[in-house]
Amino acid sequence: MTSADSRTFAVRHVQLARAAFAAIAALMITFSPDHSAAVGSAVFSGFAIATGLVLLLAVWLVYPAGRRWPAAAVGGVTVAAGMASGLYPLRTVAGYFAIVIVWALVSGLLELIAGWRGLSGRRERREIAPGIADARPAVPVGPRSESRDAAVIGAITILLGIGLLFVQPAYALDYTIEEAHATFTLTGITIGVGLFGGYAAIVAVYLGIAGFSPRTADPDTAAPGTAAGLTAGSATADAPASADPTPQKDSA
Repeated sequence: MTSADSRTFAVRHVQLARAAFAAIAALMITFSPDHSAAVGSAVFSGFAIATGLVLLLAVWLVYPAGRRWPAAAVGGVTVAAGMASGLYPLRTVAGYFAIVIVWALVSGLLELIAGWRGLSGRRERREIAPGIADARPAVPVGPRSESRDAAVIGAITILLGIGLLFVQPAYALDYTIEEAHATFTLTGITIGVGLFGGYAAIVAVYLGIAGFSPRTADPDTAAPGTAAGLTAGSATADAPASADPTPQKDSA
């Protein structure tokens, strides 16, 4: 098993890959004149499968033991949703709404919980009994910026699912543009596919910025061999020596 310092890929690479696939999905929806259920399901299927595979590969290539469950859970749910959306019988208006809503609520909740636990569970030590701390090694906690990004993306994904819940699949509104001398119809599936395209654009921008942002060392996650870890270790080692500066007398 390789250590975290010797890994070729980092969290920023996962974020940039997710941003790239989200940007592709946003561009495909934006520049496509057809926002039907078939097109929306096809774009979502490709986006979900690619994103899910990135997260599942990150389980072995990026995250150390103890921090793998969020990527594995979100990646598995996303791949399953993408494969379901790719089935021809499910490329309907009802199928599109059902698959995307369930995926958005489930995966968004998982990612939000992972981010929230990373932000609130730092430097915590469980007690196996009142006053007795658990001596087992603490579960490793990722950088605070990583937990914050996961919480934000999870919240945005949940908002996508909630927004789609308020769209009526059978909605249809006819409107006329006088300059074009043509009548068009705004349907529920057009709104639903557009919402997913907007979500993909937001995710692409946010994760792209997060991936290119410089990372600073997090003192909560500093390893014993790092500079921060050595500083903390030396401070701990010096504490007993400086606790009682009074010289001890020889009893003899």
